[in-house]
Amino acid sequence: MQHYIIAWSTAEGTTMRRLEIADAEVMQLAIRQEIDRSEESRYDHRLHGLLLVASGRSCTEIGTLFGESATTVQRWVRRFEESGFAGLREGERSGRPRALDDMKWKRVERDLRKTPRELGLEATLWDGVVLSEHLRRRYGIKLGVRQCQRLFRHRGFRLRKPRPEIAQADPLRVAAVKKTASSGKARRR
Repeated sequence: MQHYIIAWSTAEGTTMRRLEIADAEVMQLAIRQEIDRSEESRYDHRLHGLLLVASGRSCTEIGTLFGESATTVQRWVRRFEESGFAGLREGERSGRPRALDDMKWKRVERDLRKTPRELGLEATLWDGVVLSEHLRRRYGIKLGVRQCQRLFRHRGFRLRKPRPEIAQADPLRVAAVKKTASSGKARRR
């Protein structure tokens, strides 16, 4: 068990008693998760780090105490010096640009309403592999099969599986074996 000592001297010269947190390692993890949970708590976390820097603590000490690297604490200081408190707020994260902008996606949606064969592909139904190939050929966009499958789901398209037909089946023999009439009602004997 790890112990944290919370002690200081009062005007009378007495020291407060030592406080212990049960399961300190687990609690550290829980507290860090709580800090990471919201943008506001991460901002407060950075403010506390800067307060310690302003009090004369080193970035290494603060990083160790806060579970961050010294470089991260230095970045907080630099952002604060450049932009003040606003520099500690989280900004937009750029991320990777989308391969399909809205205009291209509308064209792809129109394509998906047609069969792949109508667009010069050999498949009869759309799936991740066929969409990936279509995007590469028609739009010059390389997306993996899994990404194409996610696109279907996110855009509300459902993948359909082809119903296999018995090769060279004789319709008269198939009708004779069926248990229900073609109208859907059971035959009477």
